[in-house]
Amino acid sequence: VLLLTAFVSLLMAIVHFSIKRSYPASVRVPYEWTASMLILIAGGFLAASAGRLPVVLSVAAANLSLWLALYLAYVGTQRFFGVKPHLRAWLAALGVALLACLWFTWAEPNYMMRLRLATLLMTALCGVHAWLVLRQGLDTFAKRAAFFTLLFSAANQLARAVSTFGSTPSTNVLDTSLHHQLYLGACILGFMLTSLSTILMAADRLADELKQRAAHDPLTGTLTRRHMDELCQAELDRSHRKGRSMALLMMDLDHFKAINDNHGHQTGDEVLINFVNGTREMLRPSDALGRFGGEEFLALLPETDLPQARLVAERIRARCAQNSGAMAHTVSIGLAITASASDTVRDMLTRADLALYRAKAQGRNLVKVG
Repeated sequence: VLLLTAFVSLLMAIVHFSIKRSYPASVRVPYEWTASMLILIAGGFLAASAGRLPVVLSVAAANLSLWLALYLAYVGTQRFFGVKPHLRAWLAALGVALLACLWFTWAEPNYMMRLRLATLLMTALCGVHAWLVLRQGLDTFAKRAAFFTLLFSAANQLARAVSTFGSTPSTNVLDTSLHHQLYLGACILGFMLTSLSTILMAADRLADELKQRAAHDPLTGTLTRRHMDELCQAELDRSHRKGRSMALLMMDLDHFKAINDNHGHQTGDEVLINFVNGTREMLRPSDALGRFGGEEFLALLPETDLPQARLVAERIRARCAQNSGAMAHTVSIGLAITASASDTVRDMLTRADLALYRAKAQGRNLVKVG
């Protein structure tokens, strides 16, 4: 069983290493998860070699490997969730546990004391790991799987520690008694399921990252045209149901090509980012801002009538006009609000676009209503 655990751990380590290499850096797959499985492999071989290797390897080093594997898995999850690990305190605790293990190996040989020490430390490591996952919220299957697996592992280790006070004394980790094999099997199962749940958590984060990238413009962070179309349709449906108006602002930066030609595309990118940041300051949290083209943007203003929408548009226009130097730019804005219950998103976009065209034709740096 121990050797089979080492083999499965190797497969898990390969999977963790592969996803760390292939997933974007923003997913933050920690190397500690891979290291945890590799150390567990070493621990499995050392423990399985009891009676064939010196006790410093088959006992002390095997126990230390098991503790380090659990601890590194915990540290990896901390880094995955952006929590700063308290390395010194835990490494000190592991050092003390190692000294105690050595004491009960050489000074006062006592397998049951070593077993109690090991299981209680593993209970603590699994417990704090489960608490860490719980604090992040059990909003996904992967997090729930990790939490309940770690909780099961902590309960299993605690039960094993308690059982040492009333069961027939064991002699070593290769004890063939039924209850020892059951505890050992549950321990190994907990290891494998915890590793699997971390892979699932990384996959969930990758899916969120891809969804975020699909919905947002990489340069400005605004919503993509496709996502804006979906939001506009959903908001228009809601407006029709509630009998309220919504507004669309079609915005186009004036003479943007001249900025790129005279100052370079990097400056042009900075102008776009500056425009987006300034526009967001004028919008409410419930509003949405998307990029429709190179220098063309669309703002969705839910539950907004014409006077309110015009005021927002004028504030955006006035803020842009305040820029100077290489960042100087103005914006022309076409405004459209819902006109009837039969209005479609295409109708509103057409009116906003025609109003924007009039603003351009009449001298730019203007707000026109369609």
